[in-house]
Amino acid sequence: MSEKKGWGQTVLGWFVVREGAEGDGPAPAAEASAEELIAKYANEAPPAPSPVELQGDVKLPAQPSEPIDFPGVYRAAGLGDDEQGRIAKAQSLLKTLPAETPREVKRTIVEASLKAFGYPVEQIIEAGAQEIQALQAYIEIGQRDTQKLLAQGNERIAALEKEMAEVRRLMEDKVAAQLQLTQQCNAEKLHVQEVLEFFGQEAVAKVVQESPKLHEPGKQ
Repeated sequence: MSEKKGWGQTVLGWFVVREGAEGDGPAPAAEASAEELIAKYANEAPPAPSPVELQGDVKLPAQPSEPIDFPGVYRAAGLGDDEQGRIAKAQSLLKTLPAETPREVKRTIVEASLKAFGYPVEQIIEAGAQEIQALQAYIEIGQRDTQKLLAQGNERIAALEKEMAEVRRLMEDKVAAQLQLTQQCNAEKLHVQEVLEFFGQEAVAKVVQESPKLHEPGKQ
């Protein structure tokens, strides 16, 4: 088994599979819509408790554009600034090497440089694995918080939909009642109109004009 494919077999099991690498599985699916993502997270089983517990008030981003305080996440997992500095130093050294440098040559150069700075490779690997654990725990905290909010949101949506249905029913009942009212009143008007028509239009017009109790149509 190649080293690259072996990452997924580590006891950590939290390494990110790089897209497009050999043996990395199927190509990623098309970007999901917001509705599909909401349904996906709402229906997923909650993650199992992480063996790493983040301490203190770990802030979760409320908006997609909100940056994450990764040093704070690492500190919540018990990684001090010195331990975080080991990974940062290794990352800095890797960036100084030309991209075309063979992997084994890079490893030899970086290991020698780190030892010269007093950073044993074993401690850097340990710190890196701890950071991976901390990030996975942070992902799981975020997922549980997301699922909680989605459950609350779905309950609220269901209540609002029920209320909307009741309001719509009341509106429909009112419109139907108004139609019935208009039909019944118009039928009654025809009964009264028969009497007025019997006396003639001119007689009715004269009484309407002279009576203080009556108003001509369209006049206040």
